[in-house]
Amino acid sequence: MSTGHTQAIPGSQNEKVLWWALGLTSTFLIAEFAAGVFYNSLALISDAAHMFTDAAALAVALAAVRIAKRPADSLRTYGYARFEILAAAFNALLLFAVAIYILFEAVDRFKNPTDVESMAMLWVAILGLIINLISIRLLSSGKDKSLNMKGAYLEVWSDMLGSIGVIVGAIVIYMTGWAWVDTVVAVAIGLWVLPRTWVLLNESLNLLLEGVPQGIGLNEVKKSILNISNVINVHDLHIWGISSEKNSLTAHVVHTSDASPEVIIQKIRELLETDFSIYHSTIQCEINDCENEKTDIF
Repeated sequence: MSTGHTQAIPGSQNEKVLWWALGLTSTFLIAEFAAGVFYNSLALISDAAHMFTDAAALAVALAAVRIAKRPADSLRTYGYARFEILAAAFNALLLFAVAIYILFEAVDRFKNPTDVESMAMLWVAILGLIINLISIRLLSSGKDKSLNMKGAYLEVWSDMLGSIGVIVGAIVIYMTGWAWVDTVVAVAIGLWVLPRTWVLLNESLNLLLEGVPQGIGLNEVKKSILNISNVINVHDLHIWGISSEKNSLTAHVVHTSDASPEVIIQKIRELLETDFSIYHSTIQCEINDCENEKTDIF
């Protein structure tokens, strides 16, 4: 039996950009919410609510990065990296709550329409868009490597589209006087966010339930191992993610009696690291199948 110990290091390089994005977002959301209340714009309040979830998401993401740095101990032998996944799930639930609130509030606005200061709404939304674009630029480098960063990026991205929607709505209201457009924009923001939030929540739950990480096929991994010379069979194969940056694998590998277990293990580890980015693996080599192999699917 052998264990590969090379593991990806939590994305500490993301901490600085998270601080910048959090500062920009927190400062603007206060101004936008005040403007939404003062100018009676539900679209601005909706956008400010998403800005609030952005700030919360960035704060949680930042906390996750810092906590994930803690070393493993006798109670948490994998360390604290999974806090990142909890943070992503929390952000998804927060987005759901805000979207549902905005849709509920919009129903009341349709029944009781109010006047909207379109020009003030326009300039506030333009400023918000600039803040969003800066934050997106800062977060883009880490979104494909960390589910935590992806959650924060999605929050800011959705808010950027919200700002664009508010800008378009403000222009339409200014030109036509149709105040109900403000409510339509708010509803559109909420409906746009919901399906993307579900994707984020689904990915987070998959990792929390120790499912096979996205981008890795269990059967594909098994076939690749079977293609190694002298390997006869693979069973008790399990793949799961500690976090979006750390994947683990355990397997029983049956090989020919004349093969060297050490050589086979080394080949498997190199295969897993090169083709599947799995850096933590525990391989048990056997000449004969285990008695319980017949009950195992993989």
